[in-house]
Amino acid sequence: MPENHTERPLQPGDRAPNIVLDAITRQGKVSIDEFRGQRPVLVGLFRGLHCPFCRRQIAAMASLAGELQEQGIDSLTVVNTPIERARLYFRYHPLPNLLAASDPERISHRAFGLPNLQFTESENAWPYKISMGAVNSMRLEMPDLPKPMDPFAAVEYLDKADGYEFTEADRQMIAGGEGQLVGEFLLDRDGVVRWCFTEVPDDGRNMFGIPPRQEVMSAAAQVLH
Repeated sequence: MPENHTERPLQPGDRAPNIVLDAITRQGKVSIDEFRGQRPVLVGLFRGLHCPFCRRQIAAMASLAGELQEQGIDSLTVVNTPIERARLYFRYHPLPNLLAASDPERISHRAFGLPNLQFTESENAWPYKISMGAVNSMRLEMPDLPKPMDPFAAVEYLDKADGYEFTEADRQMIAGGEGQLVGEFLLDRDGVVRWCFTEVPDDGRNMFGIPPRQEVMSAAAQVLH
């Protein structure tokens, strides 16, 4: 299985590598080459379902899937969650039109050039390292939060609000990939990136964010022409 250890996330004009993963919401495997030569596809690469921000990003992406499909664009959501845990989650939290795949080893993230951010005591070298002081100084403003919070406080609040129950599989994913950066990539019929939204640019200005609906649909319209 080819991996792309690029120093940056794939950008418009880059050809996406093939990735073969276990499908969560159907049986068998799912791959990038399944879409290549057939239909454009929006690929979302997220942290595990243990991440409350990613649960919201996944739901937002799924909310567009039906509209995108009507226009001839498929969607693929990839999570860093082991297959059985992921299937259990989506059984109790089904999302219409969701095609999801399990990637606990984060193969797809490396292949698309998304770094696994390391938390340090004092060193900052974005997007590879960030100090705990820098994290604690961040303030997130989200509709689901009662006030601006630092990321760790926000995680605690959202997990409690969601009633998310952690398993050993979740804890294993957190241990190895808590700082995994995420992103969405729109590929054309040939598997070439035409649009992307990741947590990497500008010292993380998109961290925990969701791309505006209008931006995604505008990119979709362009990829069809």
